[in-house]
Amino acid sequence: MDAGADKVDGLRAIELNYRVIREIASGSPAFYQSQARLNGPHLGVMMPEAYREVAEMSAQCLNLFALELVQALEAVNKFSERELIFGWLSVYMPVWFLKEKRAEKKVLEQCEKFKVPTNKLCFELSEKLLSEDDGTAAAAIVNMRNRGFHFMLTDFGGSACPMMRLSDFPVDYVMLSPEVANYIGRDERSDSAVKSIIGFVDDMGCEPIADGVFNSRQAEKLHELECSYCAGSLAGKYMTERYVRQKNED
Repeated sequence: MDAGADKVDGLRAIELNYRVIREIASGSPAFYQSQARLNGPHLGVMMPEAYREVAEMSAQCLNLFALELVQALEAVNKFSERELIFGWLSVYMPVWFLKEKRAEKKVLEQCEKFKVPTNKLCFELSEKLLSEDDGTAAAAIVNMRNRGFHFMLTDFGGSACPMMRLSDFPVDYVMLSPEVANYIGRDERSDSAVKSIIGFVDDMGCEPIADGVFNSRQAEKLHELECSYCAGSLAGKYMTERYVRQKNED
């Protein structure tokens, strides 16, 4: 996998930041989620929502994924050296790459190069996955899961999400849209709606992760509704790799 040029004006073209996903019951870190920021030569730092839609209209998204994957693998090794305990670290994968014939081989080669076990990587897939209907993406997920990789569908349960399509894609984790957490505590009907979404995800054989959680009341209610993991301001903000350390480290 050729990542191409990885520097723009002396800066990394892509810079990954990381946030923790916590287990609600213990408050302990369970996983780490990455977020890519693009350093443009003229536009400065761009967040994914500013460039990803355009990038995925062409093969540019494949070049960006190659750069992100390398940084994610480097981060797994650095976190392990710091004796951080975590299940996996996520990196965004465009559906375009997932549908390539050599996708599985390419990521396996990179894992071997960096000596990272496959089960330490979780590939994030956007809700665009749910519009795929030719079976190629679903089959690739099955094959790569058999190799030990994890998959997480993000932004699930939002107003524009075709929820029923989840049954076609055997992902391991489903990160709920922040819209879902915002419904908690409004009234009894809202809590029932959140419970139904969590139950639906669980019935599909996936582990739900709540995003956008900003206070302990939400986290407690989510745990009551059998959602074990949360991300958001309560769990911790995104930070650069060098700041991801154990709490007792300087």
